[in-house]
Amino acid sequence: MSRQEQKLKTRQNIIHAAFSLLDENRSLSAISLREVAREAGIAPTSFYRHFKDMDELGLTLVDEAGLALRQLMRQARRRIASGGSVIHTSVETFMEFITANKNVFRLLLREHTGTSTAYRLAVLREIQHFIEELTDYIIEQQNVEYRIAVVQADAMVRLVFSAGAEALEADAELRAEIGDRVKMQLRFVQLGAAAKFFSD
Repeated sequence: MSRQEQKLKTRQNIIHAAFSLLDENRSLSAISLREVAREAGIAPTSFYRHFKDMDELGLTLVDEAGLALRQLMRQARRRIASGGSVIHTSVETFMEFITANKNVFRLLLREHTGTSTAYRLAVLREIQHFIEELTDYIIEQQNVEYRIAVVQADAMVRLVFSAGAEALEADAELRAEIGDRVKMQLRFVQLGAAAKFFSD
């Protein structure tokens, strides 16, 4: 392995270590640099070869979480292309993601309303990217004008994030109930957008 490859691997180990330290009781601000370094298997001084400080690491974690969500949407689209229902497949894919990546979603939820302005703005940017991708998809699939598509996308993302927050600590049965409810809510939004009842 080259030095550059080793550096990238260590950087990724730091990111994974930070995510692994997040749980239902601990946010980014509660995690120390020493803890992250220990979890990543490096000396604390080595941390600074990859990140300026914990704030820079935190912003990187938000970027990684946003990227994971956008990859999730693309995964859902591939499933839909093979014959799945758009809303059913999207919600099921999202619930699978939350179950497998609880700490990633916790980060977005917490920092969306957290005390750090930089983190809040970073999360808002990632959510906006998500809304923009969904808007483009709605225009492409439903042939509606932009101003309706963007309102529809915004409403859908808010509903799904809210459902995700509920589902985060739920058992499988309750998570399924939450999923069924949000699917119905999303269909209401889709029908309303199709009817254009708010456009006049």
